Amino acid sequence: MGSKKRDLCSSAVHIAGVSEFTIPRTKQRVMYSHYGNREYRIFVAQPDADPPPLGFPVIYVLDANSVFGTMVEAMRVQAGRPDRTGVVPAVIVGIGYPTEKPFSPARFYDFTMSVPESELPARPDGTAWPEMGGAEAFLEFIETELKPEIQRELPVDRTKQAIFGHSLGGLFVLQVLFTKPTAFRTYIAGSPSIHWSKQLLLEAEQRFVARITHETLNVDVLLAAGELERSHKSRINAHAEELVKRLSAFTDFGVYVEFQEFAGEGHVTVLPALISRALRFVSRNSI
Repeated sequence: MGSKKRDLCSSAVHIAGVSEFTIPRTKQRVMYSHYGNREYRIFVAQPDADPPPLGFPVIYVLDANSVFGTMVEAMRVQAGRPDRTGVVPAVIVGIGYPTEKPFSPARFYDFTMSVPESELPARPDGTAWPEMGGAEAFLEFIETELKPEIQRELPVDRTKQAIFGHSLGGLFVLQVLFTKPTAFRTYIAGSPSIHWSKQLLLEAEQRFVARITHETLNVDVLLAAGELERSHKSRINAHAEELVKRLSAFTDFGVYVEFQEFAGEGHVTVLPALISRALRFVSRNSI
């Protein structure tokens, strides 16, 4: 019996020097927007590679608390062999919030235009939605405060900038595309909440179309959703497919657009697959 006890004790694992794990070559900081004095956690990942002559592509990621780590690790794994994966090294800039939770209510304000409350969908728990209508100020923060900060610090190619958003973040991505299409080269809108402000977005789309028929642009647009979202009453997939069909008519005006539906995935589970696809989509003009 004593021998058995000694064997059990000798098999115990001793752990020393335990510390928090951080993703290599990443850092974070706090930034305050001059437009509304809003607080953001900014996450930055720099590739472990020499920059191209014009600098790295850069991907701006919304809801960074939930997806920054996934995107950075996907980049680290795939960008080492662009010839095999179709993914080139890129700087990743995550825009998040001062919380340890994956999502912050502050996103409702930053990602939306002002919409009458009567036009909003009912909230599942019956409570009022958080404050909304800050999309213009949020884009101003990205363009005039965040981008210059990144460009001062890192070798990035200003002609190869992308923005990634999901759900309400996907709605914001489309709003930027339609209102300031030269802000980014690549737009990735995952499960975009087009139903949220459908009329406002349609009006913005119409102004965008009027513009591109007189001014050739170079923008790549990826809309995507999970297969399981197709049955949701918000019609996320159908709205996205309809938009892709309309925009596909303007290929000759510099608008390249794709739609991808991920089999077996829902509104949240689609994120890892979408991130992997987004990295290849961003890299399509860099290989």
